Amino acid sequence: MISKKLLINILIFLVLFLVLTGCSKSKETISIIDSEETPAESISQKEKTEEETVKPDIDYQKIKPNEAGQVMILMYHSIGNEEKEFTRTPDNFRMDLEKLYKMGYRPISLKDYVEGNINLEAGLSPVVITFDDGNKNQFNIISEEGGTYTIDPECAVGILMDFHNQHPDFPLEATFFVNGGVPFGQKEYLDYKLNFLIEQGMDIGNHTATHFDFTNCTDSKSIENEIWTVKEKVEDIVRGYKVEMLSLPYGSKPKKDESLFQYIVEGKDHSYHNIAIVEVGWDPYKSPYSVDFDPTGIHRVRASDLQEYVKGTGIYDWIDRLENGERSKFISDGDPDKVTIPEEYKEQIDLEKIGDREVVTYILEDSE
Repeated sequence: MISKKLLINILIFLVLFLVLTGCSKSKETISIIDSEETPAESISQKEKTEEETVKPDIDYQKIKPNEAGQVMILMYHSIGNEEKEFTRTPDNFRMDLEKLYKMGYRPISLKDYVEGNINLEAGLSPVVITFDDGNKNQFNIISEEGGTYTIDPECAVGILMDFHNQHPDFPLEATFFVNGGVPFGQKEYLDYKLNFLIEQGMDIGNHTATHFDFTNCTDSKSIENEIWTVKEKVEDIVRGYKVEMLSLPYGSKPKKDESLFQYIVEGKDHSYHNIAIVEVGWDPYKSPYSVDFDPTGIHRVRASDLQEYVKGTGIYDWIDRLENGERSKFISDGDPDKVTIPEEYKEQIDLEKIGDREVVTYILEDSE
């Protein structure tokens, strides 16, 4: 017969055993959770990652993507108090941006346009904003205090930044084509201005050293000097940046225009290569994937509604004509890795220009 004392000792041993094994299991469970994700968590995270990488299908008949369509490259000059042939008032510039936004246009860089890197939400259309001449009213500093610069809210840069802040889905993209001398005036702020534009994601292009008319120029050295002077000046100030886009003053081209595109001398630094050359505006230009796309002869649309000057080819004329289908409008499919077009536009696509992107065609049903 078990004594009372022995029974008590056995009970104490059992209690201690259960306590110790219970703590051990509890510690083991905590160790698994803390050191590694549980299988359930792993699966959940994997599913989440897959969901983020899979792009949603779009309704082709509703969105009507057409990445063979045309793109407006807008041409601005001055921003001033009185509307003139080459001057847009601040209020009218804001009106332009608001109209573009409401009509589903979103700015992309000129560089991305010519390289076909168009990454927009499905149903939206790209637009390229450009400024010629590098006037002070495009980028004006009104005060400086303690290293802090105040940008004039009525200048082009101030208006673009304010609109972007109000509409974050309207990217801060624009190309400013500058001449020699002191771009944007205010010599004391030149370094700050040029670097600021690039830091904000905007671009600086070449408008020649003296706003040169190339029309009757047959001297390649003059052409090269006009282009190289601006390129060298900007790149000396903005380290690591390359000026590789040219706006032709007066839209003029020399009879032999090879030097506009590139000037390369083996073994010398004095060289350039322009990936885009824009002309004076009159209509939208072709899709970068088009068989007829020529990056050295890009048409622009004049950003004005003064009919005495634009004669039916201004910004609002073309917005209406693109909406009415007079010209096909570039409409994004929402996938930068694909080029989606209605079947009827298939022959307009140059397969060499789309790179690694996949061409997707669909039959656009008659909406009538």
